[in-house]
Amino acid sequence: MTIPPTADEIFEMAEQTERNGARFYRRAAQGFSDSRAGRLLLDLAAMEDQHEKVFAGMRAELLQSEREPRAPDPYGEAILYVRGMADGYVFDVRKDPSERLTGKETIEDILKTAIGLEKDSIAFYLGIKEIVPERLSKQRIDDIIKEEMGHIGILSKEMAALGE
Repeated sequence: MTIPPTADEIFEMAEQTERNGARFYRRAAQGFSDSRAGRLLLDLAAMEDQHEKVFAGMRAELLQSEREPRAPDPYGEAILYVRGMADGYVFDVRKDPSERLTGKETIEDILKTAIGLEKDSIAFYLGIKEIVPERLSKQRIDDIIKEEMGHIGILSKEMAALGE
């Protein structure tokens, strides 16, 4: 039986998604440390750090009733499910980073991967927006979605510049 996650778990997942994204960008930047691309990747990591703080703030504002499971969860399955979703389907950093980022990737490889991961984040945030308590302002999630879309724009612009 799938146990629906609580709002607390949803925000935990969102925070983990942003941490994973920031780690991805920082690891990718290591291969381009002294270049414009490296600075761009580090800037994107910093943006993901800010998103994590927004979700952490929203999580801190939850009422106790919103932190409780909607169904009995004696084995902590809901939280494991939430963490698995964040770690496995958006930014997967559970694996050895050398499997994901070997250091041999071109900036084009990194940008294409990053665009795909940003799209996954947007899809996730569109889904959680429907679960977040209205009083916590879904507008903040909309703002993050817009920023993630902006990341895609930045990454796409960088891709286009490579082709020039």
